This record gives sequence, structure tokens and C-alpha cells, in this order.
Amino acid sequence: MNRRKLITVAALAALAAATTLMPELARADEPLKVGFVYVGPVGDAGWTYAHDQGRLAMEKALGAKVKTTFVESVPEGADSERVIRKLAADGNKLIFTTSFGYMNPTEKVAKTFPKTVFMHATGFKSGKNMGTYESQLYEGAYLNGVIAGKMTKSKTLGVVASFPIPEVVRNINAFTLGAQSVNPGIKTKVIWVNSWYDPAKERQAAETLIAQGADVLNQNTDSPATLQAAQEKGVYAFGWDSDMSKFAPKAHLTAATNNWGEYYTETAKAVIAGSWKSGETRGGLKEGMVKMSPLNAAVPADAAKAFEEKKAAITAGKFHPFQGPIKDQSGAVKVAAGAVMPLKELLSLNYYVQGVEGSIPK
Repeated sequence: MNRRKLITVAALAALAAATTLMPELARADEPLKVGFVYVGPVGDAGWTYAHDQGRLAMEKALGAKVKTTFVESVPEGADSERVIRKLAADGNKLIFTTSFGYMNPTEKVAKTFPKTVFMHATGFKSGKNMGTYESQLYEGAYLNGVIAGKMTKSKTLGVVASFPIPEVVRNINAFTLGAQSVNPGIKTKVIWVNSWYDPAKERQAAETLIAQGADVLNQNTDSPATLQAAQEKGVYAFGWDSDMSKFAPKAHLTAATNNWGEYYTETAKAVIAGSWKSGETRGGLKEGMVKMSPLNAAVPADAAKAFEEKKAAITAGKFHPFQGPIKDQSGAVKVAAGAVMPLKELLSLNYYVQGVEGSIPK
């Protein structure tokens, strides 16, 4: 091959390489496609609603840099794997899977789409292209407990609970500990509905708790049914994940709310910039990932004062809701006075604190 032919071949090779790269360069100018998988309907209250508000906040902050899509009411299990895989196959390069039961399906799909970033909410498994994130909503549960402990007349509180996983057990215990911090004789009754979103079951559970003497209710479920039942029966309750006051303004004392917008925005920015790294993200009152909605005017001044003092202490890092002494139901000391429950134990919590009645379902 002479010199002229070599130059011609080299030029053709360069043109072919440029042609191959051009689609990649064009894609770099396109918006980042971001997918969300929701366990419940978006609706206008609760866990899924809060995540969707975060999605919308990200869209507002990043504008044309992102293009989002979501799939709602996806059951945990095989159906979720199909939905997650479809989102990845459709070109979404950042996918948020927003329920604990999506953990294993997310991990499985992540391994087959190594160039896509997957973020799983409330789980504990991660990988090179899979991270986890979680709000410290137990801080809000503790603050709800402070108000409940001040306002209860029966000294019996109730919790409408979803599934017996550490996240929910943490919130039940934190609610009880917060109440006991201002009213040591508090007892907490729990009814498990085995669903994140089932208004009929939630209402039935709330009505049963009220019939058993609970006059202040908390919940770890998504609908406002617990609040509505409380208002109808003339007792108090708290919103959860989002402000639910419009559904039961007389009963709604405050709500521990999730605020995902800033986190979703910063994660998308990192993926766009190519600086994203796998890891665990947890945020609470200090980080603004957890916020408390306004207090109902029905909250007495002494209860409001105790609430604000504890909120300030938690936000400043001067107090932790799982700060000892903490005992389990048998009276055994689990956390010594002045000590804080280790994160590993907090994340795998599988026992009730003293004052919570019944047992955790297997």
C-alpha cells in the first residue's frame, strides 16, 4: 500500500469514527431521562405524593436539563422488576425506586444496566450503579409523640402501621419515646394493616384503636383515612409524609413530612455532571429532608413549647430520639443513659420499646 492509499484509508477511518461518535455527542445535549417507581397512587397526600412533589421540584429547578416519567401504584415484587426494567430499557439513565419492597428487584435490574444509575429508597443494598437514600422520619415521629403525650387524656395512643419492617418499627418506637418524655405513663397500641395504601383498612384500624381507648393516633400509611376517622370520633391524629390538614382540620395536630426536592435535584445534577458516586444518603430535620407542618391552634402552649424545644435540639444535633435510657418491653436496658443507639441497630430495629403493647408480626 503506497503513502497516498494510506492517507485515504486513514481519512475514511477517521470519518467512520466521527460518524459513530456523532449520536453520542448529540445525546449529550439531550435532557437526562429520569424515571420514578411509586408504590401508591400520586393522589394528594402521603408517601407517594411527597415523592412526586420532589420530582416536580426537580423539574422546576433543572428545567430542560431533565425529562421525567413515573409509574404509580406498582406492587412490590415481580411487577416492580418488570416496571424498573422497562424504564431502564426506555433510556432512563437515573431511576428512583421509592419503596422498601423494590430493593431486590432494583438490585437485579441494576446489574443488567450498568450505565444507568439506580437510587432505592429506605433499603440497605447498594452497588457500583445503585445507591440508597432515606429520610430520618423517626425524628418527626418523636415530635408527634411529644405533642401526643401532652394532649392525651387516656394515656393511650394508637398507631396504624403498614408493614413490620425496621423503618416502621423505628417510627412506632420513636412516637412512644417522644410521648413518654413528657408523660411517662404512656401506652401505645398498634394495628398492622399490611398495606401502604388501603383507606378502608386504615379507617377500620383507626376506629378499632379509638374503641380501645386511644385518643391520639399516629400512622405509617399513606391515606388520610386515619385522620378522617379521628375527626369523626372527636379525637386527634397526625398527618404522615405530607401535610394532611385539609382532610381533617380539627383533628390534624401537625405532620412529619418528607421533602425530597433538593435531594432529587442534586442527584440529577451529579449524574448530568458525571460526578455521581454510589453511597447511602440519610437526612432529617437538620438537612431539611424532614419538615414539620404548622401546629394546629388546638395544641396547648405548653405542648407547643416542648415540641419546639425538642425540634430545635434535634435539628442542632444536641439530642437524638433514640438516646438512652431505652428499655425493651421486658424492661431490659437496650441503650444506656446518655448513649445513642448505634446506626446499625437503628436500621435493623426489631423490637418494641417499653410501653408499646403487643408483639411485632413475624
